Amino acid sequence: MDRRKFLTGATGAAVAGTVLAARPAAAAPATVDTPRQPDAFGKPGRDFTKVGGDLGNQNHTPLRQITRQNVNRLGGAWHVNLEGGDTSRAQQSTIVAQNGVLYVQTTQQNVFAVDGRTGAVRWKTNVGTETTNMRGVALGQGKVFSTSGANILYALDQKTGAVVWKTQLLTEDASQGTPEPCDPANGQCGGSIGSLAGAVVYSDGLIYVGMQGSTAGARGRAYALDAATGKIAWTFWAVPGPGEFGHDTWEGESWKTGGAVPWIHPAVDPELGLVYWTFGNPYPRTNGSTRGGDNLFANTIVAIDAKTGKRRWHFQSVHHDIWDYDNVMAPVLIDLRIEGKLRKVVVYGSKVGMYYILDRTNGRPIQGITERPVPQDPRHKTSPTQPFPEGDPFVPQEPRLDNSTRPVPFYPTGGLFATHWDRATIIFPGAGGGADWSHVSFNPNTGWVYVGYGLINSAYSNTIGGRVNTARPYGEYFAGGLAAVDPRTNKLVWSKDSEWSLAHGNGILTTDGGVMFQGGPDGNLLAMSDTDGRELWRFQCGAGVHTSPISYEIDGDQYLAVFAGGNGLPYPDIPKGDHLWAFKLGGKVAPAKAPTPPSKRNQIRAAAVTAAAAKNTVTLGRVWDTATGAPGTVENTVAQTAMSPQNLTVPAGTEITFVNPQGNAFAHGAVSFFEYEFDSGTLMPGQSFKHTFTKKGEFFYNDPIFPQNTGKIVVV
Repeated sequence: MDRRKFLTGATGAAVAGTVLAARPAAAAPATVDTPRQPDAFGKPGRDFTKVGGDLGNQNHTPLRQITRQNVNRLGGAWHVNLEGGDTSRAQQSTIVAQNGVLYVQTTQQNVFAVDGRTGAVRWKTNVGTETTNMRGVALGQGKVFSTSGANILYALDQKTGAVVWKTQLLTEDASQGTPEPCDPANGQCGGSIGSLAGAVVYSDGLIYVGMQGSTAGARGRAYALDAATGKIAWTFWAVPGPGEFGHDTWEGESWKTGGAVPWIHPAVDPELGLVYWTFGNPYPRTNGSTRGGDNLFANTIVAIDAKTGKRRWHFQSVHHDIWDYDNVMAPVLIDLRIEGKLRKVVVYGSKVGMYYILDRTNGRPIQGITERPVPQDPRHKTSPTQPFPEGDPFVPQEPRLDNSTRPVPFYPTGGLFATHWDRATIIFPGAGGGADWSHVSFNPNTGWVYVGYGLINSAYSNTIGGRVNTARPYGEYFAGGLAAVDPRTNKLVWSKDSEWSLAHGNGILTTDGGVMFQGGPDGNLLAMSDTDGRELWRFQCGAGVHTSPISYEIDGDQYLAVFAGGNGLPYPDIPKGDHLWAFKLGGKVAPAKAPTPPSKRNQIRAAAVTAAAAKNTVTLGRVWDTATGAPGTVENTVAQTAMSPQNLTVPAGTEITFVNPQGNAFAHGAVSFFEYEFDSGTLMPGQSFKHTFTKKGEFFYNDPIFPQNTGKIVVV
């Protein structure tokens, strides 16, 4: 299919090297001229009734009792452990609030109504036992709408929690090409229908809910349901079937397991009658060889008619994705005055580290977008060009040596849209962003969009031969930061690096008091100045904060609330929990005990083996056999675990022998990286190297021939 027909929908056009709707960037005025945002979005006030704050996902509250001058007086109003202090599960659900009551889901499949003044639980309803990424409920028509891990959408009575109706979704439908067998090399076979995911959205009598499952070959779909009855109003299939627009962008039968799932909640413009939904990566995720074409509507924002489910326009930000650059985010809808003209825009993008700012009436770029040639690999059937928006990226576009994107040695490396094949290749931005699924904020007072980002590499390969397809190299560092972008120009206003990645659920709330709030993986909730990101206050919540803070008002008092429960990404050791907090000026509840913060490096998770148990020897190119307590008998050149043992504890003063056993066919080695403690050089089969460890510490090392083979020595 000719890309000129669909890059920006029926009204747009683009060819390689041609700028779309180019216009000079507007200079920032001394005083921000931000139009009054549409009342139709349902802007927050004393309530905060939707994840994202309003239907435009602006994540801003007009409450202003808490200011830069008094935020240091903020303290805990109350605290409750919703699941009895359970630290085994992570929590990703953002709270909503109405009439002094907070509503929130837990991974344990419970929905709670909590008194916003006291923290007392008013009701609790269980919706099942199968876990899923429950990221927030919706409120409407006197009901609370919640997903469950069993792919059921529930409507609960808002006053009592009683089940009003429930609807089973994601049922098998062979006529629509799902489920289908998946790639045996990927280790996930037998087909997949995916699972419900993302926050639920209510607007004008309809419920909108999405799904996840791209990594297992599910064919994406987005649902609208009647809020009164639970009856499905329409289904939008993210991968077009035969006869549908965009079907010819998929080679052969690849559309049947195409992925492109909508795993984050949409935005809604009731005045235009449009739902703006972002769709994820195609399947297979990093192997484009079987799915030639641009693969619509993967990596695409689609404007869907709210009542009929029909596509009105779309914009694809990454053609034929092989990097997991799905740009799935909750789109932000803003009315902006640009060059004296009022424009209705949607802000879209994130993982590639730059925004695509589009006219939300027709999908045309506001600042201009150019299709540029990019690196090619015919084996992947790569797209010859990719769209680049005018303006600034808010993260580097390739690995750097002066921050956490410093690549682990010996890997091939590359920047945005660099190709890979069977050899694991480090690329930045990685699969975790740029910016991933954290909710951003638009502040009408500054006129800026605020975004948390991650500075994390991924090592890509095409999954052939059992290789991990988007592994984060063991031993690499994790970090991130916060940025402010002017959506009128798509220019970076400022950025502020952080010791933590802030791209995975670390949502941002801005306020009319000039304060913005964001939590981190270490459990701290921070208050910052919205003009420069300067820290004003912090509070320890007891578990990683990977949800968005919200604000509400009761009897003239402004409250801040957040659900702190950790997350699985990008830090596997993020402290988890079930801490629901509310704060107000003069609050007396003390901070929680600080948990052990996650490691700033991607830790090896294999159980530690003592030097004595390993006979003071590390065997290269072999995977440790936990059953026998000895190196495996077969050489492995692709696994990250092919060091035996992978995690070795060594008393200071011990000599360790690194051996490439005689039975191996390839040369191997062991080189300490970043700390440069030892270097074996290249060892041929039968050769060995000895090193005495005298300095205490943690030393990662990898194989210079097969660099994904990584181990760790801990000297005690």
